[in-house]
Amino acid sequence: MSVSAQTGPSTRPGTTTGTRGGYAKGRATQQEIIRTAILVFADVGFHGASLRDIAARVGISHPGLLHHFPNKAALLEAVLEYRDAVDEQSFQEDMERGTEYFEALLNLVERNRLRRPLVELFAGLSTEATSPDHPAHEYFRRRYARVLGEQSQLLRERAARGGLAPGVDPDQAARTVVALMDGLQIQWLFSLERPGAERVDMAADLRGYLNLILR
Repeated sequence: MSVSAQTGPSTRPGTTTGTRGGYAKGRATQQEIIRTAILVFADVGFHGASLRDIAARVGISHPGLLHHFPNKAALLEAVLEYRDAVDEQSFQEDMERGTEYFEALLNLVERNRLRRPLVELFAGLSTEATSPDHPAHEYFRRRYARVLGEQSQLLRERAARGGLAPGVDPDQAARTVVALMDGLQIQWLFSLERPGAERVDMAADLRGYLNLILR
């Protein structure tokens, strides 16, 4: 399955210089490298991925790929930035329209059904990156700290306004929401591979939990 055609996030330019047309072509090549790397990393993981294979799939030489991304870790960083930017763009658009935070979160989960390669990428890399020597280890450590901190704060504020069900601990609820989102992605991916199996509805299951804790 190919990645969505959205170009959404901008990627950091490599060393491409020259005319505006040359720059645009370089940016387009970078985007194609990143979209291809998403599929490869999602399929075989970071350690199993080969820059030569990615270059061949894009239709450029190995040195041509290195012109944009000097090593595999740099490409992985760009891929993760792309994924975050895709999520952030749609989430912020919802928030700017006045959508409540957790409703915007549910919308994001619903949109992920159309972004299977990005879901596969996240599910695979988050497991790989538990190893401290993995290039994405610090990225995921910082990401979980940020997301948990953000949601804990929001839930504490709701609790102060009487917006949480009795007995709900904001910090525990924040961890549960994050764990549900990650776990439901994995179950959803498995359900896609079982012929005739009922598809996991990630947004519906997450909404069910939120309905239990929010008032």
